[in-house]
Amino acid sequence: MIRLFRVEMLKIRTSRASFGILLTSASLTILFAVLSATRVGEAGSGVGPLNTTSGLLRVTTLTGWSMMFAGAFGVMVANGEFRHGTATLTYLAEPNRTRVLTAKAMAAFCSGSLFGLASAVISTGVGLAFVASKGYPVTLTTTAMIGHGIGAMLGASLFAVIGVGLGSLIRSQLAGVIGIFVWGLIVESTIGGLFTSVRPFLPYTAATTLAGIKLGAAAVGPANGSTSGAPLAFVASASLVAFAALVLAAIANQTTVRRDVS
Repeated sequence: MIRLFRVEMLKIRTSRASFGILLTSASLTILFAVLSATRVGEAGSGVGPLNTTSGLLRVTTLTGWSMMFAGAFGVMVANGEFRHGTATLTYLAEPNRTRVLTAKAMAAFCSGSLFGLASAVISTGVGLAFVASKGYPVTLTTTAMIGHGIGAMLGASLFAVIGVGLGSLIRSQLAGVIGIFVWGLIVESTIGGLFTSVRPFLPYTAATTLAGIKLGAAAVGPANGSTSGAPLAFVASASLVAFAALVLAAIANQTTVRRDVS
């Protein structure tokens, strides 16, 4: 298993697509963090200015994009070999496809943390830079910001594993990547906006709350304005996302992964 894990990590490190998707995630985080920092405190924004905890928190926890991109990255880790025709060689080297799937999930989990780390560093840096430029006091403690960063890393890691499960279930890389973004941006936003009682139990929403994002703040459209309610506890949220990843991987392992490579 260690050998398989190292091989998967080598594939990730030597793939330009891995760095490209990480760069895209970081770029969008910069863009939205700056936009958010310039808008907090405005009428209708729903949060206070940067010299308040709610205002600064909105900027420093803008890490939701990293989780969706980590999920897309997980899809690429899982089915990139089918796209490039190298899956046959992989399964000849290791006929046990469950072990291959496990190694890919482990590699995606470790690499996915970089998405969360990068977004946490960027969003926190942008928030603190704007606070310093305006001469405001920092209303968040260092411990809180570090905790949110660790939560972002865990959320991105777990969502990368979800991507591996989805990518193993749906061998079309494009369909898998689109599915990740449609789920996060449309499906969960719609369900969470209509049925607020179930919102804490939605995988992407649960992953974002690990990073300190207010419940519903990562949604888009009208659902974003409804940020009331309490998220699940940290351990419960992490367990929920991990369970979703395990379910997808288990289904893929019993169906798609066992199919012949052609």
